[in-house]
Amino acid sequence: MSIHEECGLFGIYDPKGDCARTAYYGLYALQHRGQEACGIAAINNRELSYHKDVGLVGEVFEPDTLDKLNGTMAVGHVRYATTGGGRRENAQPLTLNYVKGTLAVAHNGNLVNTKQLRTAFEYRGAIFQTTTDSELIAYAIAQERLRCASVEEAVCQAVKGLRGAYSLLVMSPQKLIALRDPWGFRPLCMGRRGDAVLFASESCALNAVGAEFVREVEPGEIVVVEGGQVTSIRENCENAASHLCIFEYIYFARPDSVLCGQSVHQARRNAGRLLAQACPVEADVVIGVPDSGLDAAMGYAEESGIPYGVGLVKNRYIGRTFITPGQQSREQAVRIKLGPLKSCVEGRRVVMIDDSIVRGTTSRQIVTLLREAGATEIHMRSSAPPFIAPCHFGTDIPDRENLIACRYSVEEIRQLIGADSLGFLSLEDLHRIAPDAACGFCDGCFTGTYPLSCS
Repeated sequence: MSIHEECGLFGIYDPKGDCARTAYYGLYALQHRGQEACGIAAINNRELSYHKDVGLVGEVFEPDTLDKLNGTMAVGHVRYATTGGGRRENAQPLTLNYVKGTLAVAHNGNLVNTKQLRTAFEYRGAIFQTTTDSELIAYAIAQERLRCASVEEAVCQAVKGLRGAYSLLVMSPQKLIALRDPWGFRPLCMGRRGDAVLFASESCALNAVGAEFVREVEPGEIVVVEGGQVTSIRENCENAASHLCIFEYIYFARPDSVLCGQSVHQARRNAGRLLAQACPVEADVVIGVPDSGLDAAMGYAEESGIPYGVGLVKNRYIGRTFITPGQQSREQAVRIKLGPLKSCVEGRRVVMIDDSIVRGTTSRQIVTLLREAGATEIHMRSSAPPFIAPCHFGTDIPDRENLIACRYSVEEIRQLIGADSLGFLSLEDLHRIAPDAACGFCDGCFTGTYPLSCS
């Protein structure tokens, strides 16, 4: 099993218009963060229109659909269901029509007080159309807007009742608002392209649309764009303490992104180098499991002096919708998704680098594929420490009973997956992979200790 991505956000204000098409390209660049559903909402002459559905960006949007969404503001979202399931109505952005007008909300993250909020709203007569915590956020903003003079003031008031991870884009007929929770669990950055102002979960999406990276949205900060003017509300930044999910560097983010000043590609190479120092082995070739294991494999090869090779080829045309329930189907899916390159591994001692080991089933299947291709030895290395706890902030990491490291020792895991040796990145080295990052980290899934209470 692989870790599923969270969600990806993209927003733009551009007085020249055609914002939906820009959002479309931005979402394409963020497709790795969510492959279940996507959507775009746009404002044209203060009128809100939207289109969203289950599927990949290229499947959901046709050229004529984007033409109908043309406007001077747009927010887009790609979704992986961390809460609420993969139902069509849970696709985002969420849109509201209420007494003060319209709102579109796109959310990346998970709230930890969802149950309490939902119960409180239901007792006030709220009727929910989705099963997501994102709708709770939208409802909270709409309720506060009835009492506040502006939408940004409503956002400021609404977030006081939220606990957990939320990077948000909120769009009203006149304003585009971007914000992060005070812990900064999920990334969000701002860019410029001429007179346009853009926001994205990762800097790679800004690059994809020809925009210049300006800066990160800070934990607790609320950035408001109105008529091209950008203002910052920082009252929630006073007690902010950055805890960016460290798994962004290991797995989630694209390698060409920069998070908190740290190159993701370089962080993964650093992880590989540290693995080579801590877990050396005599071998003939180092290979990575596509995609997030490749950079770490390069780092391991560079540090160890063992040649780097392409030992596994990924089928680029398979999305997560291909994978069906049942062990036999999952095993077949791995064979369809990954193919061993026999010329690289046959008759050789192989070091195989993957980003992590969750249940261990996928690792065992890949080891089997390499053995069938003729590898004489397989030494597996993980560029993350063992998972010992679930994530409560927007990553689909299972409960402890489904985590192999909670039930078995490293040696037992090695035997279960069929490798000749096994090594994990240490917790100490985990915090050394991103030396240029100007932020703190959440490592709760590796330690069981979280920045805030999850109860």
